[in-house]
Amino acid sequence: MAVLELRHLRYLLAVAEHGNFTRAAEELHISQPTLSQQIKQLERTLGVQLLDRTGRTVRLTDAGTVYAEHARRALRDLAAAERAVHDVQDLSRGHLRLGITPTFTAYLVGPLTADLHTRHPGISLTLTEANQDRIEAALLADDLDLGIAFAAPHLPGIEATPLFTETLSLVAATPHAPATDTPLPARAVRDQQLALLSGDFATRTHIDTYFTDHRIAPRITVEANSIQALTEIVQRTGLATVLPDAITHDHPHLTPIPLDPPLPARTVTLLKREGAYHSAATHAFSQLTHNLVNTRGYTPPQ
Repeated sequence: MAVLELRHLRYLLAVAEHGNFTRAAEELHISQPTLSQQIKQLERTLGVQLLDRTGRTVRLTDAGTVYAEHARRALRDLAAAERAVHDVQDLSRGHLRLGITPTFTAYLVGPLTADLHTRHPGISLTLTEANQDRIEAALLADDLDLGIAFAAPHLPGIEATPLFTETLSLVAATPHAPATDTPLPARAVRDQQLALLSGDFATRTHIDTYFTDHRIAPRITVEANSIQALTEIVQRTGLATVLPDAITHDHPHLTPIPLDPPLPARTVTLLKREGAYHSAATHAFSQLTHNLVNTRGYTPPQ
């Protein structure tokens, strides 16, 4: 009987993902005949047909679906085991995979990465910017170690730890901001030309809901899918935007203008997979995140 090897699992999953031997072979950098032979060898070893090759697309059989499910879990657990073996507890080396929702790129990623590099220069970081659903799915698939996003109904298996409360304000270039600490009545926004995030940002949905609730028809002059673009535009024009207050901490040329009533706050959370192996690098980064939140005086979670 042929010996089952890890490559057989990877080959089966590649074919299942692509539904095609040719594309799977290209991804695996092996020839199509070799791939086909290896899959047949796996089927002979198990004594069951795993793939239905009769249609235009290659599909998993019922037995193949069950087997692939366990194969994915086995490969994920083995990858975690490899990280555990190579994880150095003194943090002289290590690797962290972090997912964040886009707005945090503007005010959290820089300080956090700087702290990580200063305190633990041997730890490398892979950063992924994605929406919250993709971050949680990646955590469950063990493609990420940690995520930073918002409190929400989370997917089963996701553990969320509150970090701080994010507040949104009208943001204008400092020379154009009113010289008063008194909140601006929300209705006054009608007279202000705005540059806002585009509709594919969750933050924009949050902003639009506020305007709708208060019967405000905003004058949107610019839409952008980049926070950096918005801060540049606002800095150089008389336009205002709506962004997290925290962004202005590192941008002295921008001033937050609170509105009355205020924009609804959101709870920022640190996300991870329940029951997963958490490396020393993951624990260290989690602690750095809590320390940074406290040092910067962000509003505690509600």
